[in-house]
Amino acid sequence: MKRLLFSVLLVLGLTPAFAEPVTSGRINTLPAAEQPAWRSYLGRSQAAARADRAALDAEVTANGMTRAVQAPDGGDFKLPAPAGDAWYAGAEAKQLADTILSYQTPSGGWSKHTGYSYGPRKPGMQWTSQNKPGQPPHYVATFDNRSTTEQLYFLAYVWHATKREDCRAAFARGLDFILAAQYPNGGWPQGYPLEGGYHDQITFNDDAMTRVLGLLHAIGGDEPYYTFLNDPQRAKAAAALAAGIRCVLKLQVEQGGKKTVWCAQYDPLTLRPDQARAMEPATLSGAESARVLEFLMSIRNPSPQIVAAIESGLAWFEKVKITQAAGANQGGVRWARFYDLKTGKPVFPGRDGVLYATFEAMAEKNKLGYDYYSTKPGSLLNSGQKKWRKMLTQQPKK
Repeated sequence: MKRLLFSVLLVLGLTPAFAEPVTSGRINTLPAAEQPAWRSYLGRSQAAARADRAALDAEVTANGMTRAVQAPDGGDFKLPAPAGDAWYAGAEAKQLADTILSYQTPSGGWSKHTGYSYGPRKPGMQWTSQNKPGQPPHYVATFDNRSTTEQLYFLAYVWHATKREDCRAAFARGLDFILAAQYPNGGWPQGYPLEGGYHDQITFNDDAMTRVLGLLHAIGGDEPYYTFLNDPQRAKAAAALAAGIRCVLKLQVEQGGKKTVWCAQYDPLTLRPDQARAMEPATLSGAESARVLEFLMSIRNPSPQIVAAIESGLAWFEKVKITQAAGANQGGVRWARFYDLKTGKPVFPGRDGVLYATFEAMAEKNKLGYDYYSTKPGSLLNSGQKKWRKMLTQQPKK
């Protein structure tokens, strides 16, 4: 039935969406040696989901409520000030820290689009604004839209400025959450505990996994914001980072025998490029791949494999740049957000599920509100590449 539907969609010019969740049945199809780690992972995820639910139910009961209350909605959380700024020692930072601490889930992460301006979470209130009470939990804790990683940066900066013990403890719980959420193959899902559908995919979309890697990389550096972490915590973070980098290298797509860049999301078990929403097909990503390369180029003393991945990515970006005027983005050098996996040509997926050959054709029939072009690769090819090559010459010879 699935194969028939797939064929019908292709005939209609639609991109099929079969993002499959991580399940016991799918784990049983893996090689026998891989199955125990995945079964353990799925069991931990399910236990964490039950613990989140039980904690909320207990609050509802203790406060004589009939059902939980939805958290207030808000925009993406972004750091209010640069790292090391005196702002983090002030009253405003203290108030925001109290609110952020109140929204940390029992499993250790944070949701997205939470209205922190309304103050701390109240007893019996969901940790997420993304589902109505009584509906299936949605984005309870996630890496989407900077979530969890941004809150952890914030808490580290507040701790550095104030030495607040509750911020240190919450950061440690958040780090444990990141370690628990990492798949046995080194990737990270969009959210944890697992929710199903495309949320279970290894997700570079909106830089979800890349931001996790960036935080782990910062923890292993010489910045003063993470000095409260002990040696075992640092060792676990370093191991997770190494496994994550191995996964990144494995996921770099080949076309015609040459490495190119990355897709926005992958099936977590097969590691094949996968589709998420209708306007997020299985394609090479011009936007997210730029962030992946930027991260890889920040690694000091990179292995030959990392260097090769970067060189391949830079060559691909040079090859596919768009120099003529294009759609709503006139002039200058730009890159499409989506490139076909087989032809390498730009494609423009609409919310209607159709994959268009031009931006104009897609825009004529679809509501926009999505970034179809990016200039980010330009800075990598120019100043970023120069800085990286200079760094390579200063590395000790292996």
